[in-house]
Amino acid sequence: MSLTVRGRYPFLLLCLIGSATFYSSYLRIPVLPLFAATLGAGPAQVGMISGAFMIAAGLLSIPAGLMVDRVGRTWPVIGGIAATAVSSLLVTQCTSALQMAGAYLLFGAGLAAFAPGMLSLVADVVPPERLGRSYGWYTTAIYVAMTLGPASGGYLAKTVGLRMVFFVSGGLLAGMAVMALLTLPRTQPRCKTELHAALAGSVTLLQSRPLRACLLATIGSCIGFGLFLTFLPLFAASHGLDPAQTGLVFATQAITNVVGRVPIGMIADRVDRRLLVTSGLLILALSLAALGQSSQLVSMISCTIGLGAGMALTFTAISALIVEQVDIAQRGLAMGMYNSCIYLGMMLGSTSMGVAFKWVGYATGFLAAGLAVLVSLVLFVLLMKGLRVGKTA
Repeated sequence: MSLTVRGRYPFLLLCLIGSATFYSSYLRIPVLPLFAATLGAGPAQVGMISGAFMIAAGLLSIPAGLMVDRVGRTWPVIGGIAATAVSSLLVTQCTSALQMAGAYLLFGAGLAAFAPGMLSLVADVVPPERLGRSYGWYTTAIYVAMTLGPASGGYLAKTVGLRMVFFVSGGLLAGMAVMALLTLPRTQPRCKTELHAALAGSVTLLQSRPLRACLLATIGSCIGFGLFLTFLPLFAASHGLDPAQTGLVFATQAITNVVGRVPIGMIADRVDRRLLVTSGLLILALSLAALGQSSQLVSMISCTIGLGAGMALTFTAISALIVEQVDIAQRGLAMGMYNSCIYLGMMLGSTSMGVAFKWVGYATGFLAAGLAVLVSLVLFVLLMKGLRVGKTA
């Protein structure tokens, strides 16, 4: 079954809202440390602000997913966008790093509500046989926005000032909240059980071996990705690369990740998605280990091409794999768990290796990250072994 023109409209609307929300949110990424510095914040306090976002997004994604199933998909999405808008506007009034951390807690809470609702809506509006390519297109739209947002934010900071970037971000997000309110369909609750029964259902959901396999694969891959995002600039500088060359390494990974999503999604609708996840994890593990041994720009770029391909393979297939294994009444909760594993995995990768780098070199650190991904690959294969994967909703 293919999507009709009328049937494409809700999906295209979701892609537009998702990409615009992440674009507007990511305008602030390059501005955060600079604006915090004007308030007297040092590196540790900047890390505290970013950590506040990661902790809030990671811990609140599961209860947010539970709410998505209980009240419908739409209101958590609208509320999440509104919360991110308020957080940006609050930053403009901050006079200390601690106040900024509080505003970023709200930012994390907003994205925690937004992401599971949107991922669930995508699965709700497309046919099951098109899940792979649909998630490929949706995540492509988001990753393009995540790439363009920081670039635009840096330009805005140069032209209109640091504080004004947060005003622009908040204004755009407020507009997206209004657009979502006016255009998104009002969905019905999928789970009408009492709260204690719903919480018990979350424990039952984790008894699903395929879901546990997907969540472990997500954590392992995000440990490696979090390390890459946090420490590549320092690693590249240690080998004499200038900021422009480091940016090129980052861009290579991002472009490979984005470009690969749609074709991989199409493949995911035709083959066993477990094969794509295992291939992606293996490529990601080998690329991280090889990156730690690299010292030249060309070799680093070669490794990040593999890293981007591994991320695209893993995450495009995992999204569809989770949906087809979870009942529709618990889809929001499952996506909340998935979203939580992304943020907590990235935080674990950056914080744990940040401590480890006091005693080991970058080569050992990247190798350890590759081994963490490899462990998640082994666990994924063992949990999936002997299971027959099929669509449940």
